[in-house]
Amino acid sequence: MKVGVLALQGAFREQREVCEALGASVTEVRVPEQLGALDALVIPGGESTTMARLLGTSGLRDPLGALLRDGLPVFGTCAGLILLATTILDGLPGQECFGVLDVTVRRNGYGRQQESFETTLDVVGAPAFPGVFIRAPVVEAVGPGVEILAEHRGDPVLVREGVRYGATFHPELSGDLRLHEQFLHAARAA
Repeated sequence: MKVGVLALQGAFREQREVCEALGASVTEVRVPEQLGALDALVIPGGESTTMARLLGTSGLRDPLGALLRDGLPVFGTCAGLILLATTILDGLPGQECFGVLDVTVRRNGYGRQQESFETTLDVVGAPAFPGVFIRAPVVEAVGPGVEILAEHRGDPVLVREGVRYGATFHPELSGDLRLHEQFLHAARAA
């Protein structure tokens, strides 16, 4: 299985290492030519406004958006979830997202850097999962086709719509491979 990891900014190295540990062949995606023949894509956490800007300057925004709209399996974590969302609250003026995951997210909804935290999450298919929240977004609304796989204090923190997964936290930093394994299994089945 060939997995692309968007490698413009953020925790792409950690995402690559997790996917490789699960046996995937990984391409760090920085230019449109690296999108060819991908079976799945991971969009890491980082800074969503910076990543959105770099998607434009790298030439990736349009071809990547087309692949996502065509159904490429994708897992977005933290900033990656923001980029996949249909609606961003508290974004910068003109901040663009791909609009392929039917959720409304609030940037930095859990607070600034000093409010970052870790907690144990009860995840469907991966109970007692360690959740690492760093300037995490909050999912404020989900569309009718979105399944909530985990919550924290009543807010969705892991969602799935078909083969599009989004996490407000950083599973790649947890040392636990179960969520990536779940995503890659779903991507293979698609």
